[in-house]
Amino acid sequence: MKKPKSEELKEVILESGIKVKPVYSPEDIKDINFEKEIGQPGDYPFTRGIHPFMYRKRPWTMRQYSGFGTAKETNERFKWLLEQGQTALNVAFDLPTQLGLDSDDPFAEEEVGRVGMAIDTLKDLEEAFTDIPINRISTSLTINPVASVMLAMYLVVAEKQGIPWDQIRGTTQNDILKEYIGRGTWIFPVEPSIRLIGDMVEFCSKNVPKFNPFSVCGYHIRESGATPVQEMAYAFEIAITYIKEVLTRGLNIDDFAGRIAFNFDIHGNLWEQVAKFRAGRRLWAKILKERFGAQNPRSMTLRMIAGGGGGGLTIQQPENNIVRGAYYALISALSGTQTMALCSYDEAYTIPSKKAALLSLRTMQILADEMGLKDTVDPLGGSYYVEWLTDKIEKKIIECMKKVEEIGGMVKAVESGYIQREVSRQAYIREKKIQSGEITKIGVNKYVMEEEKANIKFHPFNPKVAEEQKKKLKEIKTQRNNNEVKDALGGLKEAAQTSENVMPHILRAVKSYTTLGEITKIFKDTFGEFKEPVGL
Repeated sequence: MKKPKSEELKEVILESGIKVKPVYSPEDIKDINFEKEIGQPGDYPFTRGIHPFMYRKRPWTMRQYSGFGTAKETNERFKWLLEQGQTALNVAFDLPTQLGLDSDDPFAEEEVGRVGMAIDTLKDLEEAFTDIPINRISTSLTINPVASVMLAMYLVVAEKQGIPWDQIRGTTQNDILKEYIGRGTWIFPVEPSIRLIGDMVEFCSKNVPKFNPFSVCGYHIRESGATPVQEMAYAFEIAITYIKEVLTRGLNIDDFAGRIAFNFDIHGNLWEQVAKFRAGRRLWAKILKERFGAQNPRSMTLRMIAGGGGGGLTIQQPENNIVRGAYYALISALSGTQTMALCSYDEAYTIPSKKAALLSLRTMQILADEMGLKDTVDPLGGSYYVEWLTDKIEKKIIECMKKVEEIGGMVKAVESGYIQREVSRQAYIREKKIQSGEITKIGVNKYVMEEEKANIKFHPFNPKVAEEQKKKLKEIKTQRNNNEVKDALGGLKEAAQTSENVMPHILRAVKSYTTLGEITKIFKDTFGEFKEPVGL
């Protein structure tokens, strides 16, 4: 039988712009030094994983994103997820909370409790973690411009539970630069926002040693349209910016680098996704060792949460998202993540239902306990194609990072709108390719069918939530010691106007039941508000 010539085959070009050959062999990886570039799991440069035995010793943490309505409702969902075998918590906050607005603020109208839990004061977070032993679980607080306030509340909750801060494990997302690029829940200008992150890192390094003070989110950059290469490159440049800020405070790189975390996205080509994480681990290790002089191997490890990206889900034929989610989880496990958070099949429509959230959790559990993903470390390691692709993607990430550094770094690239334009341009290109069929999306541009009304149960928005929150907030304001609140806010304002670390002052304010909005107003009055560059 006559074999087709390679030039007769359909050309395959990955999203990252890498052309793929039909067949790979030892010749393709002959220039890759195994010891230097691949090595063993748990050893520098960590290409094959950051732990020697990875999931054989301990499976990935399963941390579904959850939170809605009131603190009481969210507390019930947290307990239910933990009862189903989830091993950590990932907290969703509503938009007013994310933007530092109290529930009675006119700008919060119709949004209180809609896409996450409403938090106005310490009282709300106390209720959210009632009967949840936060010294035995890790909690991710998905909050950014007001992350310092939410961390302070969480620390006071721990105190009230009698838990020392050195026993608390978790993460605040606290990645403001990606907000300017991807999500849009910014409040303050770039420089003071980075200052707040520095304050948190400095405070945690001295007082909360097991807590991750920020998690750089390539995830949202990718969801906004970036390629896999841009996702990693921009995330690394953001992390470098935060590192430089912290180093100005006199800390050594090994004092805090081991607590840096990353949040990455998964959708698209399986091999490209796996290779980007292997390449990312290797490059990050080199950056920490060679650029910042890290000595502790832990400081060089890329610690990450990686799960299914909602951007890969479709409204059309929503049950297909169950299959997509399973593949995303498979990619995550093959990529060597430490924590997995899997999108639910109904997220293209609504906040995940109990059924959908449970299905996502069971998907991860099936992979871990039935499919053999815990059996051996880096099972794709040594593949001619995967090793070749890992090398190519690393080089592409380096090229992309150099472009940002030529501009003057990530702060200037964001303030000028360069990154936003690049991501928007890429999103446009991708959408055009989906519309033309150049990028295949099952149910959208291939195997399209006449559909019945989707059998999706929408999460009901309860307008009474806002009234309950406003009532509770009013009661707290009448019951608290308002002289203590006034003094705490005065101290916070003085600290914000200088280079003093604001965390002790935020803690004092939180303990007196000062509201999130009142604290945010101090920062707005002091720092001003961010204005998006004109011409985006």
